[in-house]
Amino acid sequence: MTAPTIPTNAAELEEMLADSAKMQDLLKDTAKFGEFVANYGRTVMNKDDEIGKQVKAETQRVLAEWLKENGAKQLKNLNLSPETSPNRQHAAQYNAKAPGAKVDGVVDNWADFMRATWHRASTPHALGMQAKLHDIRNSFGSTIPADGGFLVPEVLRAELLRVSLESAIVRSRARVIPMDSLTVPFPTIDSTSNASSVYGGMTAYWTEEGAALVESSAKFGRVKLEAKKLTAYSEIPNELFQDSGISLQALISQIFPEAVAWFEDSAFFSGTGVGEPKGFLNAAAAVSVTAESGQAADTLKWENIVKMYSRMLPTSLGRAVWIANLDTFPQLATMALNVGTGGSAIWLNNGVEGPPAMILGRPVIFTEKAESVGDAGDINFVDFGYYLIGDRQTMQAESSPHYKFQNDKTSVRFIERVDGLPWLQSAITPKKGANTLSPFVKLAAR
Repeated sequence: MTAPTIPTNAAELEEMLADSAKMQDLLKDTAKFGEFVANYGRTVMNKDDEIGKQVKAETQRVLAEWLKENGAKQLKNLNLSPETSPNRQHAAQYNAKAPGAKVDGVVDNWADFMRATWHRASTPHALGMQAKLHDIRNSFGSTIPADGGFLVPEVLRAELLRVSLESAIVRSRARVIPMDSLTVPFPTIDSTSNASSVYGGMTAYWTEEGAALVESSAKFGRVKLEAKKLTAYSEIPNELFQDSGISLQALISQIFPEAVAWFEDSAFFSGTGVGEPKGFLNAAAAVSVTAESGQAADTLKWENIVKMYSRMLPTSLGRAVWIANLDTFPQLATMALNVGTGGSAIWLNNGVEGPPAMILGRPVIFTEKAESVGDAGDINFVDFGYYLIGDRQTMQAESSPHYKFQNDKTSVRFIERVDGLPWLQSAITPKKGANTLSPFVKLAAR
């Protein structure tokens, strides 16, 4: 029996595998069979390496073509870090220069933050986080430097405000101004009338060729945003800190944002401006539409709505929304336009679908923060683009075991500093017409 020749390349291997006689002879010779297997393995590996090189070359070619067509700059925004992703960093609520940005990454989420700042935290990891948060601590208020607490990371503060926007009425529509100090002045145009000039004194003239030009200028003023302290307080069973990070995370990430939004909105609606924001209902620029002659108490009429619409600044008609207490809904839903002895319904409803949440083409937002039906401000027509919110962009948290010690609870408080006030300081007298116009229109008491 002649010993079979051992193949050394892919072609010889294929030829031998196809020849059953040669394979039978090879199986009888143990040494030759081992050499055959080794050669076969090397050939397959070399073939796989060649395929891999081809795939790599093709991938590089396609990537080069894509970069040539789209530009390499698009790759600079790629960021897979969950704490610094574009969804967080580029959100309107996030400020990379806020004090809390210095402690981003110290904790992963609200549950970790609460456990780290809990008075019973004793693990080296939690104590290390406490030390870091304390190092960059801000006072709760610039006017009370003695107050202390843990600085909330900016990522968590922005996340809380992002969630609160889903339920907030004013913040999501207003002009938010970041504040880097306790007080921030903001420019405003001091305008009261468009009868002979605009923007508080700017006038344009038709001038003959060579004639002297008439001087005019706008008149500017300023409003002052001063950060006010808003405190959110809760008592949490100690078992939540010890046993359930999921429940604690749900409490902080859902309940606290809704509470913050609720109390912010309440002040942005009707705040006095003393120790709290000044609400749009108390704006000096607000106009009040009076009741119709002979109108019954606690009623709404279509004429009220039409006259309110006519008092809105024309430039604001595309942004303004109706803000009404839910008490007004029965009358809005059954409101009719009187024509002689007859009339027709304003809101038509087929009994299945709800009435359209629009009045004269603008959205209606029902809220308990508006005044009750019959009181001034029960229904309003507002352009929140003329409402300023000063956001100090720091938030702090602190827990105490003392107040509810006998109940085995921890008292937790969050403090943010914020202000709000109307931007326009006076209603505007139009070029033609006697009735003043404003971005804040409310219905007077009836």
